[in-house]
Amino acid sequence: MEKIDDLDRKILQIITRNARIPFKDVADECGVSRAAIHQRVQKMYDTGVIIGSGYQVNPKMLGYNLCVFVGITLEKGSFYNDVIAALEQIPEVVESQFTLGSFSMLIKLYARDDRHLMELLNSKIQVIQGVSMTETLTSLEQRINRVLPVL
Repeated sequence: MEKIDDLDRKILQIITRNARIPFKDVADECGVSRAAIHQRVQKMYDTGVIIGSGYQVNPKMLGYNLCVFVGITLEKGSFYNDVIAALEQIPEVVESQFTLGSFSMLIKLYARDDRHLMELLNSKIQVIQGVSMTETLTSLEQRINRVLPVL
């Protein structure tokens, strides 16, 4: 990974606080041209420093009232790629992590209600070849949701 300099860090600090801020305002705060900001941001996308952008939608406003984490134990680690490919076909699965510890994988998903969750678990996740066991943890409340600070 390429090093980022102090100007890149300042730009990141500003745009991670407010992703909708106009580049003109970022340029004014940084004391450089708008073109310089645009070039720096594009370079950070190209080099993988910035890995995404967009809007976050509240799942509850779309009718998804349950947020759950599912620990998945695989029969063998070699099933990982096939299981991931199958999970990618389930739109309610929004995140996955390959983990060490009690589970082979940890996924985050949203369900409309208990019946929908049961359908996802029984008919979509537990039937994937290579999945030997699941354990479901229901989130009652999310209090922290932030990006890592740029220091």
